[in-house]
Amino acid sequence: MRTTRYLLGFDVGSSSVKASLVNADSGKCASSAFFPEREAPIMALKSGWAEQDPDSWWQYAKQALQKVMADAHVSGDDIAAIGISYQMHGLVCVDKLLKPLRPAIIWCDSRAVPYGERAFTDLGADRCLQHLLNSPGNFTAAKLAWVRENEPEIFNNIYKVMLPGDYLAMRLSGVVNTTVSGLSEGMFWDFRENSVAQFLLDYYGIPASLIPDIVPTFSEQSVVSQTAADELGLKAGTPITYRGGDQPNNALSLNVFNPGEIAATAGTSGVVYGVLGSVNYDPLSRVNTFAHVNHLPEQTRLGVLLCINGTGILNAWMHRNVTFDMGYAEMNDLAAQAPIGSDGVSIMPFGNGAERVLQNKELGCSIHGLNFNKHTRAHLVRAAQEGIVFSFCYGMEIMQQMGMDIRNIHAGKANMFLSPLFRDTLSGVSGATIELYDTDGSVGAARGAGIGAGIYKDHDEAFATLERLQVIEPDEAHRSDYLVAYSRWKDVLAGQGK
Repeated sequence: MRTTRYLLGFDVGSSSVKASLVNADSGKCASSAFFPEREAPIMALKSGWAEQDPDSWWQYAKQALQKVMADAHVSGDDIAAIGISYQMHGLVCVDKLLKPLRPAIIWCDSRAVPYGERAFTDLGADRCLQHLLNSPGNFTAAKLAWVRENEPEIFNNIYKVMLPGDYLAMRLSGVVNTTVSGLSEGMFWDFRENSVAQFLLDYYGIPASLIPDIVPTFSEQSVVSQTAADELGLKAGTPITYRGGDQPNNALSLNVFNPGEIAATAGTSGVVYGVLGSVNYDPLSRVNTFAHVNHLPEQTRLGVLLCINGTGILNAWMHRNVTFDMGYAEMNDLAAQAPIGSDGVSIMPFGNGAERVLQNKELGCSIHGLNFNKHTRAHLVRAAQEGIVFSFCYGMEIMQQMGMDIRNIHAGKANMFLSPLFRDTLSGVSGATIELYDTDGSVGAARGAGIGAGIYKDHDEAFATLERLQVIEPDEAHRSDYLVAYSRWKDVLAGQGK
């Protein structure tokens, strides 16, 4: 009688590390846990800096793993494969003993912005966009350039550089490697040459020898070492078979693999991540383009990422300051009392910092068309949710200009997607069908491990048991009303300098 096989997924975030065990046969999550239970510390020795101790990720992963194994009554022998999701764009530098030389510079650290901007100017926008599909920006390569210039003693002792997920895989296996998807998010990958971006390394003065060996995203990338097995209670030789950055992995978690499919999240900030089937880029660099988890030389699959900073934070601000006497569900009901288009009120949801989609301009949040004689707080709350949707759609138009035919939007049933008004407006403006699921990053990483280990023959089999909670079809009867409201919102945005 065959014992039950489990797939282990880790999700290395900046606030915690989550672990999940998924029954490989049923596809059900047996247990999940995260550590620390309070948000993990981020060190900021100077304004704009953000660093974390890589060893803390290992300790958090160990604690989360111990809890899920105990809760599910699973032993290391029962785990068939391991997958890893991780916070993107971080930099870990290790010496020849594979020990970190300094704290990791994580995604929200902005010290390298001038290095990326200077490279974009010196190398030329066309060259960077045609080869990297992005500006070098504040990504991992630029952060490494900062280390080279400001910490030469550390730089000269670097054996390899890694992304956070590469580091966790190294701690599990003792082997250093990475993926094309990971290299692309760090600006280390040249899509035109289909190789490491030597021209950018040369510009920054970075030896190519610092880049780890490349392994396929879905494959036996390495195996758990005896040392890690003894420390974690795992079985030595357990294969590590999948790795993906948090946004590509979120798309995988929502079964988004094919051109035209979209994965969306709408928490404090909002992300729209769409799959493109051809190599392309936005000439204004308003969205980022990376290799998706299933990108191959013979199969182009690029993830185009749009981030809107002012998403759930605007809705929460409305709740605190306008509808403080009711819960969120009541607030959504109130907003639904106002008509589509909020009777002429438009809100620009850009009050949480500079927006890349607006070419890094900081317009702030603003309210337009307010009439004291007819508008109520219902109009304001609806206009806020509509403004968030319209900002999503504004970015999705850039994706469409790049050649993406958007048909489906997949999202978790959480945060803004709990609002029927938000969902209906997004479907009504975009014309896309919205599918809501119950999943998360660590569960997705576990399923990814099943694909990489060959337990599932493909992603269709891996996600056959993914629970779809709800489907929202475009409301064709009111489509024109949604489009008129969106057009008016864009006119207001254009009047602000866009």
